[in-house]
Amino acid sequence: MTALIRSLNVLHGQLDACRKCPKMIGPVVHGPAVPSKIFLLGQAPGPHEGKFGRPFAWTAGKTMFRWFESALGCDEETFRSTVYMAAVARCFPGKAKGGGDRKPDDGEIANCQPWLQGEVGLLKPSLVLPVGTLAIEQVMREKKPLIEYVGKQLKAQYHGLAVDVICLPHPSGASTWHRMEPGIALLKKALQLLKKHPAVVDAFRKP
Repeated sequence: MTALIRSLNVLHGQLDACRKCPKMIGPVVHGPAVPSKIFLLGQAPGPHEGKFGRPFAWTAGKTMFRWFESALGCDEETFRSTVYMAAVARCFPGKAKGGGDRKPDDGEIANCQPWLQGEVGLLKPSLVLPVGTLAIEQVMREKKPLIEYVGKQLKAQYHGLAVDVICLPHPSGASTWHRMEPGIALLKKALQLLKKHPAVVDAFRKP
C-alpha cells in the first residue's frame, strides 16, 4: 500500500467519524482511496447510497456511468477504481419539502470543506469533474446557467490548486436538462473533451 493510499485511508477514517451536521442523515458516504489525478465531485449522496457505501450507487449513477462508458469504453467498476469520487456533502441531506432531495445548506457545505481540502491536498488532481449545479458552483465560485459551463474545458483554482475543469450536468431522472437540447449536444461535447484530456488518456490507457 502506497503512502498516498495510507494517507487517504486515514482521512477517510476521520471523515467516517464526522457528526457535525445534525440535519444530515448518515452514514458518511465516500469512494475508495483511489490515487487518481481525476477528481469527480458530486452534490451529496441520495437516500440509497448509504446502504451501498459508495457514491452514485442508485439510478442517477447508472445514467452517469452510461455516459462514461459511451465516452471512455469503461464499465462502472473500472471507472470507480480509476477516478477519485467525492462530493460537496458526504451525508444524505434528507428530502426537501417540495419533493426531491434537499440541497446541503451553507453550514453543511462549510463543514465538509476541510475534507475536500485534505483530499485535494493529498491527490493534487489535474482534472476536476463537477457533476451538477451545486458542485459546479463550488468549483467555479460563480453562479451561471449550465449552458455557460457544460461543453467547455475550463480552468479554476480549487482549494489552492490550479486545475482543469470539465463540468457535467446532474444525471438525476428529475432533471430534463441533459435529455433536451441544448443539453444533449453540450453533454456530448463535454464527454468528448473528457475523453481527450491528458489525465484521462493516461489513467485509462490500456496495457
